[in-house]
Amino acid sequence: MQLDFGQFRCRSGLKLYIFAAVLSASRFKFVVFQERPFKTLDVIRHLLDCFDYFGGRPRELVIDQDRLMVVSENGGDVVFTQDFRQLIEEQELELYVCRAADPESKGKVENLVKFVKGSFLSTRDFASVDEGNAGLRGWLERRANGKISQATKQIPALLIGLEREHLRPLKNSIFRKDTLCGREERTATDKALISVQACLYPLPIRYRNKTVEIFTTDTELFVYDVRTGREIVAYELSLIPGLQISKRGCLRENERTVEELKNRTFGLFDLDLWKRFVQRTFETFPRYARDQSMEARRSFAEREVDSEILEKALAYCLENDTPSFGNLKDTYAHFERESRIREAEPIEISGTRTYQPLNVSQRSVVEYEEAARERAI
Repeated sequence: MQLDFGQFRCRSGLKLYIFAAVLSASRFKFVVFQERPFKTLDVIRHLLDCFDYFGGRPRELVIDQDRLMVVSENGGDVVFTQDFRQLIEEQELELYVCRAADPESKGKVENLVKFVKGSFLSTRDFASVDEGNAGLRGWLERRANGKISQATKQIPALLIGLEREHLRPLKNSIFRKDTLCGREERTATDKALISVQACLYPLPIRYRNKTVEIFTTDTELFVYDVRTGREIVAYELSLIPGLQISKRGCLRENERTVEELKNRTFGLFDLDLWKRFVQRTFETFPRYARDQSMEARRSFAEREVDSEILEKALAYCLENDTPSFGNLKDTYAHFERESRIREAEPIEISGTRTYQPLNVSQRSVVEYEEAARERAI
C-alpha cells in the first residue's frame, strides 16, 4: 500500500488536508480530508480507518520521509516517531521509506492525490470538512473505485475481492481503545471478577454482577463502564492462563473523596477512644488515609463488635502508640480470644475449682496376673 498527503484550498476559502492511500495490485483507493495539518496520531487514526475500508492489513507500506512518521534516515537506518513505531510493531507492518527527492517510488499514490484534486475538488466547493468527506465517500465508490483504472484496465471495486484474500485481518489497536470499535461485553461475577483469555481480572466492587465493556490488544486489557463509557481499569494481559490477577486499586472506593472516607471512619463508633485513635492513625499515615479508612470499615463496620473489648483494644493501642487499623484489628482479636477463654473456665466454689470426673476404663487384676505369668514363662 502506498501512502501520501496533499493540500487543497476550496473557493470558499476552506483549506483541506488530504490523506490518500492506494493498494498497488487492485488500485483500490482510500481518501479522507481534515481541516488542520496532520499530526502523527491523525495519520495513525486514518491508517486504521483505511485498513477497515480495504478489509484488512497489507504487509508493506510505502511512505516518504515525512516528519510525522520518520525522524531520520541515514543510509537505510530509519528512525520512526515513537507512536508510529508502536503502530508498526502492533500491526506487524513492513515499511519501505522512499529516498529523498525520489517521487517515482510512490508514483501510484501521488497520481491519486492529483486525481482527487483534478477530478473531485476542482469542480466542487465545500463550506466544511464534514461536507467534503460526505461527498468524497460517494465519489470513491462511484468514480475512483467504480470506474475502469487506466493503469490496470480493470475496475478496482472488482479486483479488491481478489486482493483481500491476501490481506491480513485488522488487529485491535491501542490507538483505538477509546472508541467503540472492537469492544466486547463481559459480566462481572458476584466477586467483581471478569474472565478474559482464561484469566480472572478484578474490578471495583461496585461492578459485581454488572455488565462492562472490554477492549484487548495483544498485550493489554482495558475495561469500560457501559453507561458512561469511561475507562474503569487497565491491565497487562497475563501470558499464563488460569491466573487470578490482583490490583490493589480495585479495592479502593475511588468514587469517594478522602475527606468523605475520613468522616465516615470517625462516625463508625461514638467513643472518645475511637476518635482519638482514628485521629492518631490519620496523623501517622497521611498518605494512606484512604487505605486505612477501608481497613477500618472491613474490620469493624462489617461485623458485630463488642464495645467493651473494642475500648480495651483502643486503650492498649493508644498507650503503646501502635496506630493503624491493622494493629487495632489484631489487638481486638487477641482480647476477644482472652474473653472467650475466661468464659469457658470452670466456676470456682469456696476457693476451689470443680471438675467433671474423667471416664477412665478399668481392668481386672486377673488380667495383669495372667500377663505377668506369660512374661515369666
